[in-house]
Amino acid sequence: MDNTIQEKYNLWQKQAVQDPDLITELSQMKAEEIEDAFYRDLAFGTGGLRGIIGAGTNRMNVYTVAKASQGLADYLRKKFTSPSVTVGYDSRIKSEEFARVTAGVLAANGITVHIWPQLTPVPMISFATRYLAASAGVMITASHNPAEYNGYKVYGHDGCQITTEAGAEILAEINKLDIFCDVKREEFDHGLTAGKITYINDEVYTAFVNEIKAQSVLGDAEISKDVAICYTPLNGAGLKPVIRALTEGGYTNITVVKEQAEPDGNFPTCPYPNPEIKEAMALGMDYAKRCNADLLLATDPDCDRVGIAVKNRHGEYVLLSGNETGILLLDYICARRKANGAMPENPVMIKTIVTMDLGERIAAHYGVATKNVLTGFKFIGEQIGIMEKAGQAEDYIFGFEESYGYLTGTYVRDKDGVNASFMICEMFAYYKSLGISLLDKLDGLYKSYGYCLNTLHSYKFDGAAGFRKMQDIMESLRHGLTTVGGKRVLQMLDYSKGLDGLPKADVLKYLLEGNSSLVVRPSGTEPKLKAYISISADSRKLAEAIEQKLTAELKGYFA
Repeated sequence: MDNTIQEKYNLWQKQAVQDPDLITELSQMKAEEIEDAFYRDLAFGTGGLRGIIGAGTNRMNVYTVAKASQGLADYLRKKFTSPSVTVGYDSRIKSEEFARVTAGVLAANGITVHIWPQLTPVPMISFATRYLAASAGVMITASHNPAEYNGYKVYGHDGCQITTEAGAEILAEINKLDIFCDVKREEFDHGLTAGKITYINDEVYTAFVNEIKAQSVLGDAEISKDVAICYTPLNGAGLKPVIRALTEGGYTNITVVKEQAEPDGNFPTCPYPNPEIKEAMALGMDYAKRCNADLLLATDPDCDRVGIAVKNRHGEYVLLSGNETGILLLDYICARRKANGAMPENPVMIKTIVTMDLGERIAAHYGVATKNVLTGFKFIGEQIGIMEKAGQAEDYIFGFEESYGYLTGTYVRDKDGVNASFMICEMFAYYKSLGISLLDKLDGLYKSYGYCLNTLHSYKFDGAAGFRKMQDIMESLRHGLTTVGGKRVLQMLDYSKGLDGLPKADVLKYLLEGNSSLVVRPSGTEPKLKAYISISADSRKLAEAIEQKLTAELKGYFA
């Protein structure tokens, strides 16, 4: 074992005495575990930290959270005269504890803290940051990751996840710090008593829900809102805000999946609480069958993503992909805005470069321009901010990404599972009133614009060795491919050079013949390489055959 790693481990055994869980874990660590826990500091990546909960510099714990908070405090004090921060947390293990540690460190640095009094979705931190004119926001969450993960997501004063530049500046402040000696601390309860920490009141919550309801594009259309909805928050933060928004919106027939209703960071019935994963939706689909629901909704633990299932002609429930739900919402919003005379003069839709290109064709049909951005909803939020500064915020009508993230308004700057749930229910009820199912509507879009199959494949590389291997694979792919899955590569786009005015990013996109593409990038939050495949073809069957051939060849590159 490297001497530096051993020294760090020895130091933690002496100094990390605040959390009894860490004391126990450190005493029982084996050599391999020590190396993985201390070979690096937990990366301050896409908007903040994310990692496995536990002891070590490469783990989420009270010390790495406190150090990040001290770095954030030092950054904010240089940027603002009287900085303030909003803090929120989801249902994950130690989320509330990490939120209280964050608040205490910020308060100890003279920064005013506004903290939600209960667990809340990600978009409510974005909203509160804007509503309260705070300097920044912090959300304790690991989104849809397995139970052993937690994270620390940072928002700027505009309610958008911090920019790449701001992240680099905060990281520079964090790197100056000794994790045990340089962090100022204040007990959370003392901060409350002293008025340095205050709870966010219900006025902000109500304003958020009102903004959700204002996103309706029904206009004068009359629909029945007693459609049978089955909803699961997957033991996360979505239950109260989603039910409140739907109930206040007039929906009367909602069944909640009992076993997944209450917050539980262990996620006992869905070990991987991601609505993108069929297994996570299994219990909800069983409930939907039993109550004969028209629509199944599922939000991930921090309620920024939404997955849905609907019945086909045989009465079987079919899961829709994030791309499919996204293009359905896009078409619905465009069509209703046109019908209501509410389409702006220069409407804009924003999507990520790995999101279904079919969206561009739908947008163009309605005269809507498309902006493509890097993977991550932060870049969609960033573009909304740019439009706002240019006085063009009203031109934004929709943003979405293939990973089940959607947003119809500018009141927040991140994907919003509460908003998406509300809009999906409205769209479903509207089409049902016309005798049209979402699957029928989807088939109609494919007939009008051509079939497109988009899939995502993840390849996991754990530990220090895995991290090095991911770097080697990306470097190898950067030398270029001539064919993939029998399709010629027409062009390779290397976003590490900062293409199309976008920030530099470790992303490769191969444009393939036949209006198809392959995108490869390291995950910003997990030890994975992700491959996004897009195949255009005359039919689903043909597209699937091409995709399978391409996937089989890809496995060789990631072995």
